[in-house]
Amino acid sequence: MPTSRTWPFIATKEHRRFVEFADTVKRDHTIGICYGPAGIGKTLSATRYARWDKAAHLLTTWGKREDSDLEIYAALARSRTVLYTPHVAATLKEFRADLDHLHQRVNICIEQHLDRDKPRPIVHYGPSTDYTELIIIDESERLGDASIEHLRDQYDRGNHGLLFIGMPGIEKTFSRYPQLYSRVGFAHHYRPLTGEELTFVLNRHWHKIGLDLDPDDFTDAQAVAAVARITGGNFRLLQRLFTQISRVMKINELSVITADVVETARSTLVIGAT
Repeated sequence: MPTSRTWPFIATKEHRRFVEFADTVKRDHTIGICYGPAGIGKTLSATRYARWDKAAHLLTTWGKREDSDLEIYAALARSRTVLYTPHVAATLKEFRADLDHLHQRVNICIEQHLDRDKPRPIVHYGPSTDYTELIIIDESERLGDASIEHLRDQYDRGNHGLLFIGMPGIEKTFSRYPQLYSRVGFAHHYRPLTGEELTFVLNRHWHKIGLDLDPDDFTDAQAVAAVARITGGNFRLLQRLFTQISRVMKINELSVITADVVETARSTLVIGAT
């Protein structure tokens, strides 16, 4: 049965807009703010952009280099990006240590790729060159005043872009930090799926459970309308809902997704405000 962690990545229009936004922040070495409701796909896009889907395990388990790591080094060398999610209520000391270690490890991986003809042990202290061009901070609401000031200071001293991701209102929160806010070059509103793009994503979900979506079929059209109404185009909620739709169909040995199936699947979910 598909789960929210096994659905394939879908390059939506919003993801492409995020990539263009992140590229601009990186290229211009400026500060950007990305905001949108929970579950809308912001973290998925950032993870894909930074190649954290490939690199996260290596960077957190850190050890002796394996041949299979070479692909990860190459991916990080292409992205030149650090993606970090602060811990809840972390002190400034903890925040600095975690981010510095992660930043250093990304630089080591990039150096390993650039100097692949000159193998070095992965445990050395660290490269003298900072190869990172963009630092993304996810769930920026967790940042305390001191951590925000530290990021601003490091941004001023470095040569990289800085991108904050958070819920709607995060852009107003940062306006309370004038020295940081005056350096913000771009704000990006990450929006839900709508219209033809929502239909495209739903078609992928239909195929994932072995069915074909026919927009001209009345039953399918009713099911699509029910999904759109329940999820509001929220990416994470779509995945959760289709996990339950798959479960309902398997239990009841059904071969067609109807509006009733969608409503039954919805009744098993806890849906909060997004």
